[in-house]
Formats: sequence, C-alpha cells, structure tokens
Amino acid sequence: MALSEVNNDRGELRILENLDELRTDLADYIAELSEAAVKERGVFAIALSGGSLIDLMGKLCEAPYNKTVDWAKWYIFWADERVVAKNHSDSNYKLAKDGLLSKVPIVPSHVHSINDSVSAEEAADEYMFVIRQLVKTRMVSVSDISDCPKFDLILLGMGPDGHIASLFPNHSALDEIDEWVTFIIDSPKPPPERITFTLPVINSASNVAMVVTGESKAEAVHLAIDNNGPDCPSLPARLVQPTKGKLVWFLDKPAASKLDGLQFSE
Repeated sequence: MALSEVNNDRGELRILENLDELRTDLADYIAELSEAAVKERGVFAIALSGGSLIDLMGKLCEAPYNKTVDWAKWYIFWADERVVAKNHSDSNYKLAKDGLLSKVPIVPSHVHSINDSVSAEEAADEYMFVIRQLVKTRMVSVSDISDCPKFDLILLGMGPDGHIASLFPNHSALDEIDEWVTFIIDSPKPPPERITFTLPVINSASNVAMVVTGESKAEAVHLAIDNNGPDCPSLPARLVQPTKGKLVWFLDKPAASKLDGLQFSE
C-alpha cells in the first residue's frame, strides 16, 4: 500500500512499497486523468519525458488499461527531447515508441515528436509552432492566467542532480520565461543538444507528475521537497510549482528515504 501524505506547498506525495506497486498506482493515475479529460474536453494532451519513465508506465500496455483507456483521444508530446535521429538509442521518441506507443492503439497523427533533421534551435522553434497550432484548435488547452499551453498531464522524471526535462541546475534555460520551448547545446549529460519545455509551460499544466525511483535520487528528492532553509541550493525540480494545477510525486521507498519526518514500518 502507498503511504500518501499531502504536503501543501510541494504537492501530494505517493510513496510506494516497490516498483510494481508504483507502476500500478501510476497507471491508475494516468488512466483516471485521461478519462476525466476526455469526458470534459474530448481529448487528452499528455507530455512525456525519457529515462526510466516509459518503463514505469508499462502497465498501461496491459489489461485492463490497454482496453479501457480511450487511446484514440490521446495527443502525445515530449517535455524534452534529444536532438538526434528518431531511431537513435538516445531518442526519447524511440524509447516511448518501443516501450508504449507501439503497444497501444494510438492514432499516429496524434503523436507530436520533434523534427530530427534540423538544428536544436530550429527544432525548438518548430515544436513551439506545432503546439501553438494545437492550442488554437484547443487540442491543447490554454492557461487562463497566461497564454501558455495547459497540458492535461506532464510526466517528469528527475536526475540525481535534480534536473527535470532538460532543465539542468544553474543553466540559463531555467530563466527562459518568454518561449514555450527552448533549446540547449551544452547539456551536462550527453547528448549535448536538446529541446525542452520551459518552466512556465510545465507550471501551467493541469497536472504534473514527478516519477522518481532509486536511492541515488534520495538526496535530490529531499532537496526538492523538504523545507531546507534559504541557504539550500534550489534544484530545478523544486521550481516545479503548478500555478493552478496539481503536483503529485510518485516515489519508491529508496527515493523517499531521506525525506524529513517519514518513518517506514518494516
């Protein structure tokens, strides 16, 4: 069972006993949000990331979700992408296609990946244009307090350094507030060229899920969630603060092991 604790300013914490329970809880959560968005808007606009996230979403390919989710209503985006060919092992698109999209009846024209044949800057500009067109037709909602797109769900992982999407600690991309999508050519983690949603877009989403597992992330989870005082380094993950949306953290026990005040009964 999950130990679920609501922490008012850092979102809801869902701490799962093991990875299998986390996968089930995450699949339930995504399926429920999909059903609610389709009922309300007729579509479900979801942004994915890379890393272990796709594997942790794997239960969506199994019963009952593979039959009960209205896959034809899904519009799929990427919160960040590596500027590599779509068939390259570093591609987040390839990761999602192999691990999820090829296993469920997604409409191919609803899958919005980046143009992999142009520069990082051009890819970011083109991706923003694509999203802008879909905001105009309301396939993607628009924030009622800014002109930012309001995705139904943005799914994010987090690195041991606290980076989210391709927003890395102390990087100038964190300060971008005018563009919806920006690019970097000096990622501290290879490959160097990437595009990424900016913080205003992430924080305009209706729902943001941070999915973090493993003991190597425990210190970053502590720094991102706990009240650590003014002298503490501010990780990119700590800047995820949906303006009007809901933030949920999906953590396994090792990732949650350094959180203040949490006692696990054996």
